[in-house]
Amino acid sequence: MSCKGCTIGNSKDHSGGCGSSCGCSTGGCNKMNTYDWLAGQNITDFEDYGIVEVTFKQGTRKGFYFNPKSISALTGDHVVVESSAGYDLGVISLSGDLVRLQMKKKNVKEESVIHSILRVANERDLDKLEEARAMEKDTMIRSRAIARTLGIDMKIGDVEYQGDKRKATFYYIADGRVDFRELIRHYAKEFKVKIEMRQIGSRQESALIGGLGSCGRELCCSTWLSSFKSVSTAAARYQNLAINQAKLSGQCGRLKCCLNFELDAYKEALSHFPSNADKLYSENGEAHLMKTDVFKGIMFYMYSKKNERGKVIALDIEKVAEIKEMNQNNKRPFDLSSMQSEAIIVASEPDDVGFESVNDVIDLPIEKPRRNKKRGRGPRNKRRNSGGKQQNQPSGKPNQQKDNKGAAPKGEEKAKEQNKQASNAAKPKDKQKSKFSGFKRKGRNKRGPNNKTNSQDPKQ
Repeated sequence: MSCKGCTIGNSKDHSGGCGSSCGCSTGGCNKMNTYDWLAGQNITDFEDYGIVEVTFKQGTRKGFYFNPKSISALTGDHVVVESSAGYDLGVISLSGDLVRLQMKKKNVKEESVIHSILRVANERDLDKLEEARAMEKDTMIRSRAIARTLGIDMKIGDVEYQGDKRKATFYYIADGRVDFRELIRHYAKEFKVKIEMRQIGSRQESALIGGLGSCGRELCCSTWLSSFKSVSTAAARYQNLAINQAKLSGQCGRLKCCLNFELDAYKEALSHFPSNADKLYSENGEAHLMKTDVFKGIMFYMYSKKNERGKVIALDIEKVAEIKEMNQNNKRPFDLSSMQSEAIIVASEPDDVGFESVNDVIDLPIEKPRRNKKRGRGPRNKRRNSGGKQQNQPSGKPNQQKDNKGAAPKGEEKAKEQNKQASNAAKPKDKQKSKFSGFKRKGRNKRGPNNKTNSQDPKQ
């Protein structure tokens, strides 16, 4: 379904105007687009309404103007309209009797409409408008740098040039009032146009910029949402949503507007629930409310006792109201789990769908236990892990010959120890190495006239 502005003066295969290939139903034409369904019908009004709705810069701004009979502009035409300074260029989005309904919706009276359409735009006007749109990005970057240099706490969100390039509107965001008298003088000197400063909120800024939300669709504020209502965290509590600022915030940094869309339905469903039912008392102990299923009418409780903790009890709202009335009369049921209805017990159990697996059953081989690869340092582990193979010796020592079993016989080891003891006994005592021979003491190895070493044994 396409609007009249896309198909006027073009064939069925190619669309004009926005170039969205007749995809207006997805919000692709412009921001805050309207569909003039009467313009596509072969209906002629015997009494034409002389006011039309004109949109500027892809729907970011709209206004109502008189449509003289001498011009007779239709829906989708680019027209040149009057303004407070010079002229502007826009597109007619609504005409006929639908404009009367739109003015009534926006609470605009006919006496407040003062400007009118001058003429239908020509090619020169469209080229001038394209030049103005091309200047807006560079102007916004330069204006932000000037504001930062002057130390003004504000952010320029968007810049819009008029169709004749004589006036520029700067949309800015600030926490409070800003004294920008000096800033306007710098802007007028830099850009040489008439300056208009307009303060907007963060939601209006995201509507001007546009984007995609977490739902995957285009932002509501930039497509169809025209009025912004305040959103509080109470809307998230009514809907049993976790108070997570990152997930509940939109592109503007505020709470999402869609939290208010289903709030009335949740409030109506919660009106049937018993109030002050956070705790229920029974002979088995005290139970606390853990979760509420609003649309199914089920409340989930859990005992505070250690031995019963972890067991969730689902009760419908009629049973909860009955137990609450018993507690007010100083009566307690024996156990809350016995008061669950059969429908809730069946619903909580997993359903056996009965689907068969499309995959074949494969018998996997039994895994063998892994052997410990860490080798011990003891002599038993050396003989056990050698396995008849020659072990790698530490660097600097030759490989020792071993027998077929991989370990040296005990007789050879005893003979080597005896030979070693005999050689140590044959050496003189002064040449024998003591266990402290490897350590050097400070001042003993220095040879000098005043410090002489004495190698004789003091006992001799």
